[in-house]
Amino acid sequence: MTLNKTIRIGVDVGGTNTDAVAIDVALAAQGDSQRGVIAFKKTPTTPDATAGIETAVRAVIESGNIVPQRIASITVGTTHFINAVVERDARRLQKVGVLRLSRSFLREVPPFSDFPPDLAAIIKGYCGIIDGGLHIDGSQEAPVKEAQVVAECEKIKAENLKTVVIAGVFSPIDEVFKQESRVRDIIIREIPGIDVVCSHEVANIGFLERENASILNAAILQYARKTMKRFNQAKKKLNLTCPLFITQNDGTTLDAAAAARIPIRTFASGATNSMRGAAYLAGIDAGGNSSAIVVDIGGTTADIGVILPSGLPRQASAYVTVAGVRVNYSMPHLHSVGLGGGSLVRSVDGKVKVGPESVGHYLVEEALVFGGNTCTASDIAVALGRANMGDKSRLANLKPEFVQCAKDCIKVLLDGAVDVIKTSADPLPVLLVGGGAVLAPEDISGASKVILPPFHDVANAIGAAISRVSGDVDIVQSTAHQTESQALERAKAMAIERAIQAGAIPESITMANVESIPLQYVSHQVRTIVKAVGDVDFKGYVSELELEAVDDDDEVGDEPEGQKNRAVKTIEDIPVDPFTYTPTIKANDEGVAEWILNETDLAWLADGCYVLGCAGGGTPAPSFIQLRDIIRQGHTIRIIDQSSLKDDALIYWGGHMGSPAVSVERLQSTETVEAFNVLMEYLGHKSIDAVMGLEIGGANGMEPMLVGSSRFFNAPVIDGDWMGRAYPTYWQTTLAVHKPLELVPCAIDSGDGKSIIMTRAPDDEIVDRALRASCSEMGSRVGMAAKPTTTEYVRKYGVLNTCSLAWRVGRCIARSVYSNQLSTVAESIIQEAGGLKSARVLFRGKIVEVERRLYKGHSHGSLRIEAFDDQDDGDSERMTAVVSGGTLRIPFKNENILAEHTAADGSETKIIASVPDLIAVLDNGSGKALGVPEFKYGYRVTVLGITCSPQWTRTPSGIEIGGPKAFGYDGVVYKPLGEYVEPISIMSDTTETPATWVVVGASRGIGLEYVKQLLQAGNRVIAVARNPDAPGLSAVMKAHGSPDNFIFEQSYDNFKFHMETNVIGPIICAQKLVNLNPDNPPSKLIFISSDSGSTTNFLAYEDGFAAYSASKAALNQMLRHMAEELKRRGGKWAEICVLALHPGEVHTDMNSGEVGSWDVGTLLEPDESVSGMLKVISEKNHNDTGTFWCWDGRAYPW
Repeated sequence: MTLNKTIRIGVDVGGTNTDAVAIDVALAAQGDSQRGVIAFKKTPTTPDATAGIETAVRAVIESGNIVPQRIASITVGTTHFINAVVERDARRLQKVGVLRLSRSFLREVPPFSDFPPDLAAIIKGYCGIIDGGLHIDGSQEAPVKEAQVVAECEKIKAENLKTVVIAGVFSPIDEVFKQESRVRDIIIREIPGIDVVCSHEVANIGFLERENASILNAAILQYARKTMKRFNQAKKKLNLTCPLFITQNDGTTLDAAAAARIPIRTFASGATNSMRGAAYLAGIDAGGNSSAIVVDIGGTTADIGVILPSGLPRQASAYVTVAGVRVNYSMPHLHSVGLGGGSLVRSVDGKVKVGPESVGHYLVEEALVFGGNTCTASDIAVALGRANMGDKSRLANLKPEFVQCAKDCIKVLLDGAVDVIKTSADPLPVLLVGGGAVLAPEDISGASKVILPPFHDVANAIGAAISRVSGDVDIVQSTAHQTESQALERAKAMAIERAIQAGAIPESITMANVESIPLQYVSHQVRTIVKAVGDVDFKGYVSELELEAVDDDDEVGDEPEGQKNRAVKTIEDIPVDPFTYTPTIKANDEGVAEWILNETDLAWLADGCYVLGCAGGGTPAPSFIQLRDIIRQGHTIRIIDQSSLKDDALIYWGGHMGSPAVSVERLQSTETVEAFNVLMEYLGHKSIDAVMGLEIGGANGMEPMLVGSSRFFNAPVIDGDWMGRAYPTYWQTTLAVHKPLELVPCAIDSGDGKSIIMTRAPDDEIVDRALRASCSEMGSRVGMAAKPTTTEYVRKYGVLNTCSLAWRVGRCIARSVYSNQLSTVAESIIQEAGGLKSARVLFRGKIVEVERRLYKGHSHGSLRIEAFDDQDDGDSERMTAVVSGGTLRIPFKNENILAEHTAADGSETKIIASVPDLIAVLDNGSGKALGVPEFKYGYRVTVLGITCSPQWTRTPSGIEIGGPKAFGYDGVVYKPLGEYVEPISIMSDTTETPATWVVVGASRGIGLEYVKQLLQAGNRVIAVARNPDAPGLSAVMKAHGSPDNFIFEQSYDNFKFHMETNVIGPIICAQKLVNLNPDNPPSKLIFISSDSGSTTNFLAYEDGFAAYSASKAALNQMLRHMAEELKRRGGKWAEICVLALHPGEVHTDMNSGEVGSWDVGTLLEPDESVSGMLKVISEKNHNDTGTFWCWDGRAYPW
């Protein structure tokens, strides 16, 4: 008799427990009150997870009296593979070779560029690049050459690599040439037995993130294969013949063979399984139009997400970070709060507080009900009668008022969390799952109903059991010969076919996600993203997977796993203190102050440029990596103030043109450099004097730093640009506003050998339109070099000091992160932008809607932000927003155009800011800017407005070119947000980089006077002092020494005291200061010596102070050696100036004006001595190192 296979088994392997359930889908279809759950089991997770799975499944089969032949499938959710990466387990990770396909691109940002150093040290293997790659329209950048592949294979074999990744530009849209597949076939032929991962099979558009995901996938490939075979062996031991599936991140499944091939897709399925299980148990997974909120409460945290009508979780942003590596997997959008069964409950300043601290898995030892001494949230649940665990009598000492306050606190936490995750004011059902679900109140604000379903504590295993299969499509299509809707229908058909290939029953397939995104600046191209999901057709799986399980030639042992093999420790960079860091400003041979950039400067500039980009300009992240590597190669990047320009300076300017959708695949390249070369050749220029940026916003804000670096033109970058922000077109510049027809001649270059020079034009707008038409035929992404400009035009029409402003904005973000003050990052930026008269917080809220549409060939859209109650996140230093409550709509055309506020009751709508003023959207979670590609529902954001430069507003043409009308908003009249405050150039701001002085011995006398004068001069002073009652320095010795304290009568302790105070202490202190920050060592080391230490000018009348004199002479000798050693080190060390100073005979509170009977003349007052020494210090540089000076400027002999 053939038994119906209606039972599905789901298993979730957690860190503490392994949960297993059995569901009879036939019973569930008949309306069973238990939703078909016929058995479940919790067992402790074992070190050998395979054995744990076998135990849990066996227990479920036995407890449910299940006949194995009725089991249709086993589906496992596991953290095996992500744990190997997160834990940096070199035993489970393989070295990976990477072979890129592109003839002209990808060289500037190499593989592993943004990997954490410790992970890269384990898995980084050979990296190569060969001809290949596609353009955004699907045409070939270059064909694959077999000879190149064969040559690379020899290098891969020489490295003895077992796994290699192939990653080509735009490979996910390669339906014709199949370049990656062709290269894979050649490699397999040349290196039999090697594993080859093609990036287009792993992830979608976004080259670096796709390559990263492919590398992680390749690194765990061998381990995944062995794990799947172990899982199949466990299945055979249970006499099961059903197929085995592994849950994916998105709520669907992979069969075991696919999971062994693409294990990265299983990295983070736990949260998804819990959410799907909750919806299933609550009976709201069977379609409909309503979403539901799922609250999964564990031992330490509560994760809150949304289940959509499709039955799948709402997804977060397109890019996520896994083990410190950025990949482009769509993951569930979750909001977490510190509330769990182990959360601490205590009274703080008279208020009851719950979490975020937790006893974690020590609950059964620490909680009151289990005999511990810590009150936890579980104790509160027991006291309220919501849970039955431990001994309730142990809670007799808990006061009812305390319990009630804790209950109220828990409700506030969950009310706020649910509000964050919602995207509208409409109430939604809230489903409670997880072992800590009993903590939740019976009603939650914003919930239409609160449901605690049966089996809520094994919802994750249930979610695994009911998982479906999917087919995914993410492609770029042309709309030149089809409509956008036809392109979408084609993508849907492809997704359905892929779902069927994955094992879906055709009749069960539905569309879970459909998106159509027009590409910015690319004519007739649209990106379509479709996910089709369906029920599993189990009949088609059995025979295939049985062969996979039986064909087991690899040795698969059941031996317990040994000690994790860690990689060799790598040296991590020491975090820079953003409150003390100062940029490096040096005078060149002509005396011009130059700002020499380092990695810290670049990081801050990148963050600042994205803020000033007003959501446009493209992410600066790849630019940062490119420039960082240039500096690491020993090249320099310099920025100068416009005041340093010569009147006849030859100034080139430009940047990128085209679609950001191309840059996410090609990454950073040198198109702009090539465009400069083309224009220089045409104009007959052999060199240039300076470089200026087209716009400060986004990636283009950093492009002049590439061109001006010593790797290319070795020209300083001017601190300024032609926009002061980002704009979508080339002619929307302040130069075009005030000096039309200064854009040509200009040149564009594609980076792969195609260049165009435009020599004449009747107006500026046609220049942009003509170049963009050419750009679309050149790959939709080019570098541009405009007509060289003059010093006069820069000073008259440029927006000046914008690099300085971007750096300061980035520093604000760094300081907020460093000091854990993200709540006031907007306020910090406002202060740097000129204060409240220039900048304002416009609005605070959460993104609830993002719309995109095609209009006049550009990608337009709007962002809707809804106000939220942030009283619990409040900060006394927060500024009041211009508007509050209601919603804010921000239309964008690549950049944000205006901010339109609607009152909560809909009674009033008004424009509170518009172009050309800057409108930036900051992510409250990171403090950084969100660009248009990152706009995603659920983000809590702060909208910031900054007044634009008067270069845009002082003439009608500026408003016409850069104001609302330029974007089609004819009815909007521009009203300035405030008064513009020009940023201060870092090169000219003496208060921007105050010297940091470390004064040792600062409590009295000369040291105290140093502190006073240095602070008065605006310097930063670190004062170091011993006990003020202890003996002082030289003035103390001269004041209180005894003439009959002769050398032959000195005690050991006396000699020791002088040597420690005057020699050992200062030298050791200097040693530590020099090595504290090797990238930015002190510029000067000043030692207060004494004329008593001069062996040339022996002072006979000091013959009673031999120990003191000897210590000063020793100090002098030590610092002379120090000066020479620093010279030999070279580099920045050789630029340190080491000086000895004699302060003179000084009258301080430590000598009472008496120096025995010596004839020393008139005593100096401390202020006179110190001011004289400060003058000497200011006049000396590294050329004077190792010299001895008197307070009055006289050289003193050693």
